[in-house]
Amino acid sequence: MTTTAEHVDSGKAARKRVPRSGHARWLPPVDRPDPVAVLERQGRDRLPELLPIRYGRMTASPFAFLRGAAAVMAADLAGQPHTGLTVQLCGDAHLLNFGVYASPERSLLFDLNDFDETFRGPFEWDVKRLAASVAVAARENGHPAHRAHRAVRETVAGYRTAIRRLARLGELTVWYERVDAAGLLPLVRPARQPRHLGSSLTRARRRTSLQALGKLTEVVDGRRRIIHDPPLLEPAGAGDAASLRKIFSDYRSTLPEERRLLLDRYRFADAARKVVGVGSVGTRCFLVLLTGRGAGDPLFLQIKEARKAILEDHLPSGPYLHPGHRVVAGQRLLQAAGDIFLGWMTGPQGRAFYGRQLRDVKGVADVAGMNPNRLLAYGRLCGTALARAHARSGDRIAIAAYLGTADTFDRAVADFALCYADQTDADHAALGAAVVAGVVPAAPGV
Repeated sequence: MTTTAEHVDSGKAARKRVPRSGHARWLPPVDRPDPVAVLERQGRDRLPELLPIRYGRMTASPFAFLRGAAAVMAADLAGQPHTGLTVQLCGDAHLLNFGVYASPERSLLFDLNDFDETFRGPFEWDVKRLAASVAVAARENGHPAHRAHRAVRETVAGYRTAIRRLARLGELTVWYERVDAAGLLPLVRPARQPRHLGSSLTRARRRTSLQALGKLTEVVDGRRRIIHDPPLLEPAGAGDAASLRKIFSDYRSTLPEERRLLLDRYRFADAARKVVGVGSVGTRCFLVLLTGRGAGDPLFLQIKEARKAILEDHLPSGPYLHPGHRVVAGQRLLQAAGDIFLGWMTGPQGRAFYGRQLRDVKGVADVAGMNPNRLLAYGRLCGTALARAHARSGDRIAIAAYLGTADTFDRAVADFALCYADQTDADHAALGAAVVAGVVPAAPGV
């Protein structure tokens, strides 16, 4: 068994490969791929009628572009030297991919909440993705450069101090670690400011399948049906509905035995195609309505296409042949407590999917409404949560030794993040120009 001293030596050896101060640099290489071309390649196997919605959402702002351009940033990070200290990455750890949700025990937790791109890779790639999102959000909210830099430093410091604390703990203690949302308000709400996160927690508690029943369904000819709200929510065609019924046995087999029994108590009522997110627009996603003891006992499942992770082009192959299995395994590893209906399946044409509850007391913060103090505190919270996730799968002792007690890494990543915010502005402008020139179609405001 590797000793603690050997783990520490491994982390310090990584400083020779990539000095902590070396993370400050971002200079786009002369052969950097065109960001619009990267996005177009991603869209080749997506539903073409939905791509204008994706581009329309991404042109809305630099932050919206960053959300949808995870593949662009992955290629940029892959072109830089990396530490070799690997963890299970979220793969898309921007600010809006953190939020609150209910554990199976009904506690409200704060954690990562999107795992479509999860893959094993260098820990700093997630940290830099998060840091860049803080810098872009700060700029978009009108914060001066020095406040943006400070917010990013605090975000990275939150990660560094948390991973160093976790490095001192035992394996089971780290595994049981969680960020309880009930204790978050003192961390993120400065004195004499509105209860910003408090309102988010209140909204999250209301986001349940029962609430979705009233919002997303209607009674037609005496039967409960998902509403028709094109192009964002459309009834599944007869072929799609039949396929969803068929693949449920595949999905069911990936659930633990007790969850299979629970799922068997529901019956299939209706299905619809749903448009979700920004970067995911164009992938196949379905909303499935199941009913238990009558119409007032609903369960909404989201069945979402799982594709090759954006990081797979830049890193060694992973252990999962099925993309849905990759997503589910990554989520189970990274989240402190997972959705009880998380499972994977294979659909028509061999396409991979994964399933989870659509709404189970989930909510995200309103980043666009954050002043400098709130963004700083929220970024630090996200950094802390990211460290908890990484500590479950990577060598936390080596990472802690690499980061050290000084703020060298924090400042370097903050410098990188502000430079990458400039890059995001330029890439966002390039997409806007491509839309104006008719190279890509866009449907703004959808």
